Amino acid sequence: MKPTYGRVSRYGLVAFASSLDQIGPFAANVEDAALLYDVLAEHDPCDTTSLRVPSPSTREAVGAGVEDIRVGVCPDLIAGCAPDVAARVYEAADALAAAGAKVEEVCMPEFSYGLTAYYLIAPAEASSNLARYDGVRYGLRVEADDAAAMNLATRTAGFGAEVKRRIMLGTYALSAGYYDAYYAQAQRARTMVAQAFERAYASVDVLLGATAPPRPFP
Repeated sequence: MKPTYGRVSRYGLVAFASSLDQIGPFAANVEDAALLYDVLAEHDPCDTTSLRVPSPSTREAVGAGVEDIRVGVCPDLIAGCAPDVAARVYEAADALAAAGAKVEEVCMPEFSYGLTAYYLIAPAEASSNLARYDGVRYGLRVEADDAAAMNLATRTAGFGAEVKRRIMLGTYALSAGYYDAYYAQAQRARTMVAQAFERAYASVDVLLGATAPPRPFP
């Protein structure tokens, strides 16, 4: 379960992309996920992004049913998915309608900009957050003849290939002359996506889409 940003404290989490990082429970069923979430979802003064608004009991709402809940089926959240995944989403919509929900289609074309914005915002924030892992203060340290060589050896050994790629991409996006063209533009795109969600939630209570394009790995 992926909670609303700020609902669960991120204190103690290794920061990757601070404006995107979230903590949520894995569980074998919905009720267990709700129980875990109710324990986790409270304000933490150690996290400046932690919400101060009390969280209602999720577990109590699990058995309440979906009568008269407005469900928006969003084709933009399903586009590009494997056919069997898309089929299951529409099966879920039919099941919700049969259980009393009011199902309608909601279009949100701005969602297509989300992945592009993510691949600029997340690496940019990661390049800043992961700069602290230099072998000086804490964590892995690979000894070398001087500080520069030690930093290089530590980060070479400590980061995998994908993390290195993201750090380099993020550093480039934040560099002088490219900040406005890439990072700032990605932030504008994220605002467009957020506004699209706000418009969608003005007409429906929940949106229905695919969790991931293909089936999950075992």
